[in-house]
Amino acid sequence: MILINGQPENRIDVADRGLQYGDGLFETIAYRHGRLEFLSDHLSRLKEGCNRLNIAFSASQQQSLISEIDSVCQQLNSDAVIKVMITRGPGGRGYRYQSEMPTTRIISSHAMPVYPVANVSGITVRICQQRLAINPSLAGIKHLNRLEQILARNEWQDDTIAEGVMLDYQERVIEGTMSNLFLVKNNELLTAELSSAGIAGIMRKQLIKVADELGIPLNITTLTLDELKSAEEVFVCNSLIGIWPVIRITDLNVDFSHGPLTQILQNALNSINTDE
Repeated sequence: MILINGQPENRIDVADRGLQYGDGLFETIAYRHGRLEFLSDHLSRLKEGCNRLNIAFSASQQQSLISEIDSVCQQLNSDAVIKVMITRGPGGRGYRYQSEMPTTRIISSHAMPVYPVANVSGITVRICQQRLAINPSLAGIKHLNRLEQILARNEWQDDTIAEGVMLDYQERVIEGTMSNLFLVKNNELLTAELSSAGIAGIMRKQLIKVADELGIPLNITTLTLDELKSAEEVFVCNSLIGIWPVIRITDLNVDFSHGPLTQILQNALNSINTDE
């Protein structure tokens, strides 16, 4: 099902700035067992992104969005992915936008991806050649321009490789093409600092919170390939997959175990109350 500004529709205005320029944001929300997972966190990040891009997103618009999401979910009879997009709306040619433009709200439901069960105990990844641009004004938010991730993900067609690790142009390890990345070294959890590149993932946020609750030392810091190679455990995460342990990085010719700290976090994640 697709709703555009609350109406059943599958087409947008050709002048919409989301289509013309990628001028907008999106969220990907898991709908499992009849409920939306971490909805308030997704809406909070969406609101932050709108503020950063100066896209109007009032309290009444947020309430309309929530009602529309609920309408889509009421039509579902199985687990699904809910994708929410906010664009600046239709406008004329050129980069300059008018103030007080009517935003476009797009909500769509999609089948939940079916991943190999073995991914929960370990995946193989590779290092991507495509680099992430360093751009503090866009770092952290899920804006509609995903060309870097598209180019990176299509560097390989081997189905035995489940994810690619992306670096920025200063050769810092940032994230996966569709996930955030964590390392374990000396019983400490490490994840990349994202003030200049990358997406501040919802699952990343949950795991940082869980680590604090469990008393697991956590360091949000600059990561390098050398640190990645010398890690004791590595895993990736996002809102749909949860946690996938990394057991091999092909390019670096290194292997990892599905280690104890990763397993502790997987078990803790299963017990998180995702009700909103």
